[in-house]
Amino acid sequence: MTNSSKKKKEKKKDFQKPKLRVGKTAPKAANSTSTSFKAKSISLKQQALSAHAPTLEAQCAHHLGLLDHKADKQRQESLAFLTTAVSGVVPGSALPQPASVIIPAVQRLILDSSNAVRQQLLKLFKVLPENEVATHADQLLMHTRAGMTHLSVEIRTFSLDVLQWLLSVAGDEVVSCAGGWVKMLKCFLSLLIWKSEGEGKWSQAKSYGKSDAKVQVKQMDALTAFLRAGLYHAEFVPITNAGNFPLWQTEHHMLSERSNVFAHLNLFSATRDEEAEMFEDREDRQRVFNDRAEAAVVAGLEQALKVGGEMGRAAAQLRKVVRDGMADFHREEIMV
Repeated sequence: MTNSSKKKKEKKKDFQKPKLRVGKTAPKAANSTSTSFKAKSISLKQQALSAHAPTLEAQCAHHLGLLDHKADKQRQESLAFLTTAVSGVVPGSALPQPASVIIPAVQRLILDSSNAVRQQLLKLFKVLPENEVATHADQLLMHTRAGMTHLSVEIRTFSLDVLQWLLSVAGDEVVSCAGGWVKMLKCFLSLLIWKSEGEGKWSQAKSYGKSDAKVQVKQMDALTAFLRAGLYHAEFVPITNAGNFPLWQTEHHMLSERSNVFAHLNLFSATRDEEAEMFEDREDRQRVFNDRAEAAVVAGLEQALKVGGEMGRAAAQLRKVVRDGMADFHREEIMV
């Protein structure tokens, strides 16, 4: 046999397919690995894996960074992790990440396009300490107001839920922060399309359908809570002087809790910008409401009461709040 024919035969052998028979074990490959050995135990070089695990603070910081992720599911899961981490903190203990870090990072998600993300955000808001929320009321209110005027109906509706929650935990801060009173009044009047008689009468039938009417009812409920926080007397705990005789009525002689007690006097003749001004005093808020919004609200409520149903009930509740909150203001006007 020549060398050439021998090489051809060997090369042909490499490509020949072995014939398999039924019941006969196939031959093992030349490069197969034997796994027939047995071991009683497997020892790892390092078994203390928890020593290198990230802390809860680091994990929260990581999930705060993931809130910019393009995937809705990832943003929702990061918010869920933060909610669990914050809710698991013992009252009085420090949060895994300060509220001053969490709130600025998550507040923009009020305008998120995903409903699941927004609902998870509200759950996170509700587990945050109330005193921490109060210090960020102005920034939260700014994003909430932007959501209330959003093109999406779902985002507008969700923003009203956020406002209701914010009023429940930090009502005084909401109505007294810079721009919190006048800008919110203008926002509500614009949403409800309520105008005073001089600006034209309000008409519900022309511009609202059934779905829009439900949104309007929710807007009226939010306005009711907002005016209750701004026009009603704050809860006052009287100071008892039984053991301090002969001191009587001590609370009337104590320093005011307001930051700028004589701001209403405008002593330095500064140009006033009522929209961005802070109205910490109830009487000031009553005056601004009377000058800017009361006539439009009364005119709008008259039409809403005629509609009846759920809208009529919401209007009746709002009218009661307006009357009770402004009763002493108008009484003083009559006396003057």
